[in-house]
Amino acid sequence: MIDWNAIDTVLLDMDGTLLDLHFDNHFWQAHVPLRYAEAKGLPLDAAREALMARYSARAGTLDWYSVDYWETELELDIMALKAEVAHLIAVHPSVVAFLARLRELGKRVVLATNAHHKSITLKMAKTGLEPHFDAIVSAHALGFAKEQRGFWEKLRAIEPFAPERTLLVDDSLPVLDAARAYGIRHLISVRRPDTKQPPKDTRDYLAIDSFEELLT
Repeated sequence: MIDWNAIDTVLLDMDGTLLDLHFDNHFWQAHVPLRYAEAKGLPLDAAREALMARYSARAGTLDWYSVDYWETELELDIMALKAEVAHLIAVHPSVVAFLARLRELGKRVVLATNAHHKSITLKMAKTGLEPHFDAIVSAHALGFAKEQRGFWEKLRAIEPFAPERTLLVDDSLPVLDAARAYGIRHLISVRRPDTKQPPKDTRDYLAIDSFEELLT
C-alpha cells in the first residue's frame, strides 16, 4: 500500500486515528450533557440539544478542541469529567506494532493533533504511546487548527518536512483536504475512527480498516 522508500516523515493524528474515537464521542455526546444537565438543573434532552448547538457553532476551530474554552463556556471541570470516563481511552489495533515498524524504518514520526495539551497529557499517560514519537505537536501551540493552511505552514517551520515525501494518516476529511491543498502527497484516511460506529465514507482517499494493512 505504501512505498516507504518515498517517505521520510510520518504525521499521525491522535483521536480517531491512533486512538478509538469512541472515548471522545461518548464524552462529548453523552457524559458532558449528563453532567451539564445535573449542574444546570436541566432535563437531559434539553441539555444535550443546547450543547450540540454550541458544539456545532465552534466546529473546525481551535475553540472546539480547547479544554480551557469549554471549561469557561460551560462552567464545568472538563478534565475532571474526562477522568471519570478515562477507562474508555483505547488504542486502535496494530498501532503499537505500526509505530515500532516506523522506528525500524528510520522514519521521523510526529503526532500532529488538534487536541488540547491537557487532553494529550491524559491520553499519553493512559496509553503509553509517547515514547514512539519524535515530536508531539498540538494545534493550540501553533495557533491554527489542522483544517487551516496556517497549521501546516507553522508545522513545517518547526518540523522541516518535505510535503512530497510526507505521509499523513488522519480520520478527518477536512484535515486531509487541507493537507492535500498544502501539498502533502501521501494521505491515508481511517474507515472506523469510532469502533462502535459503522465505517465512514472516506471519499477518494486511500483508507485503512486497521494499521495492520500498513505493516505489509
